[in-house]
Amino acid sequence: MLQSLTSYCTYYAVCVLSHTVNNPYKCLICTLLLLLHPSSQFLYNLSQLFFVLIQSTLDCDISIKDVIHGMKSFSEIVKTRAFSIFQAFFVTILWSSSWPIMKVGLQEIPPLFFAGLRYFIASLILVIIVLATPKHRKVIKTISRRWWIRLVIYGLIFYSFTQGAQFVAILYLEDTITVSLLLSFTPILVLVLAIFLVKEKPNLAQILFVFTALVGALMYFYPFVEIQTSVMGLIGLVAAIVGLVTNALSTIMGRGINKTQEFSPLVVTTISMLIGSVVLLVSGLIIEGVPTLSLTSIGYILWLSFVNTAFTFTLWNNVMQKLQAVEISIINNTMLVQIAILALIFLGERPTALEWIGVIIVAVSALLLQIFKPKSDVSQLLPFKKTEEISLVEKDFQSNDTK
Repeated sequence: MLQSLTSYCTYYAVCVLSHTVNNPYKCLICTLLLLLHPSSQFLYNLSQLFFVLIQSTLDCDISIKDVIHGMKSFSEIVKTRAFSIFQAFFVTILWSSSWPIMKVGLQEIPPLFFAGLRYFIASLILVIIVLATPKHRKVIKTISRRWWIRLVIYGLIFYSFTQGAQFVAILYLEDTITVSLLLSFTPILVLVLAIFLVKEKPNLAQILFVFTALVGALMYFYPFVEIQTSVMGLIGLVAAIVGLVTNALSTIMGRGINKTQEFSPLVVTTISMLIGSVVLLVSGLIIEGVPTLSLTSIGYILWLSFVNTAFTFTLWNNVMQKLQAVEISIINNTMLVQIAILALIFLGERPTALEWIGVIIVAVSALLLQIFKPKSDVSQLLPFKKTEEISLVEKDFQSNDTK
């Protein structure tokens, strides 16, 4: 029922789009609807909301023939790799847009409370989806005590520590690009951890890309004066480094958990996000108190929760089933440059030519480092049962919402 309603809503929107190409506002609504591919099974209420919005705001005479034609046309479009790539880029753009929103929102909202409330609301949305699905409800009942402990630890590391540290870093560091660049070193830190914990030696190509990434970082931070002489900068830098380390650890742990395939990625993400966000939100209330929020700030929180977290997770989960890992790595690594561009446009951050070169070098190095990774699996860092298929969740929120 949910899928058929979403499908009809999507196809209807495509028909409307063909009649309203000259109206940017209407086209934007239709484009958002078009992204609700039937297999994504996005929230029914949101689909219904958009459907009603289309009916009430667009003055279009659409016949049944138009709807049938749109269904046939769209069913062919969504099967193409190009459409999946478009969806993936759309998700990364939404994730990248989180950074300017967080930077502006942090002017009024305390960082721990902001991060905790964002992910708590998003987790509630995912909880509704999970509980509304009989298959997922059955899975939850089968989770053993040992697995609950693992999911709790994972939630604490990835959401409580990583996301909390990220928001603190964005608040105290002057440039959001700096935080993004530091977090892009996650695959490099994972590589280093693999050397010491499982004696996994990197190949020559990986050593080269680690070196080039460090060179790019040095180019970006040169001449290091602002960070070294500013107390605020030091706090932000320490928070960013903590976020980097915990992000690397959660990446490794996420791979280990999800490679067992004992539970669906949606269930793992929902439980870990709910636990981590609750701890983060409570910590924020204890440390920072209860803030007074304006309507604008509430809007920031709701947008990040509903659109940039819950919606993007659903869409990204669908994309992961259609694109190759290399394609995902390439698209995901464009986020560092996307964030820099958005920071330039919306935050007025003005990187120098040398800083731009450094950002690009780090982004390309991080990408190539993942492409040339050895066949052995770093999930061996944790004693979890192994299987052949890589889980989707690791690619979901590890893709940098830190995102």
